[in-house]
Amino acid sequence: MNRTTEEPAADDGPATTTVAVRDILGLRGAELGRSAWRVVTQDDVDLFARVTGDHQWIHVDPERAASGPFGGTIAHGHLTLSLIPVLLSEILVVEGARLGINYGMNRVRFPAPLRAGSRVRATASLAGAEPVEGGVQAVAAVTVSADGTPRPVCVAEIVFRYLE
Repeated sequence: MNRTTEEPAADDGPATTTVAVRDILGLRGAELGRSAWRVVTQDDVDLFARVTGDHQWIHVDPERAASGPFGGTIAHGHLTLSLIPVLLSEILVVEGARLGINYGMNRVRFPAPLRAGSRVRATASLAGAEPVEGGVQAVAAVTVSADGTPRPVCVAEIVFRYLE
């Protein structure tokens, strides 16, 4: 198997696994790494609200949300979920793939709210992998954490395919 792992000296930095498409099968059960930190701004939340039409005050009204149940605005759960592909691309680099696609999700939960302005990062392991015509289908167990929050803001099993 041809696999490299880039692990920084500091625990706070990203850790990336680089692997060829055909070698993904050998990573079943392996920890893949973690992404860099990314800030989710109020502008991100407002843009997501505009695109989806979900303008609930807990997301877009900082004054009202300050006295609400979360002490400020929070990101939409689906915004948090939509960050996973970009975060996962920092964790798992697949060489030799002509195409990578999001194929689905098996399970998604939002155990804690994500406050606007927070830093998030993802960690992932490979929960499963199987050959499919032209490539590999894999399931990544992904946890998205917010800096300073004891519980994850999203836990999901993401199904993706890499085609050669």
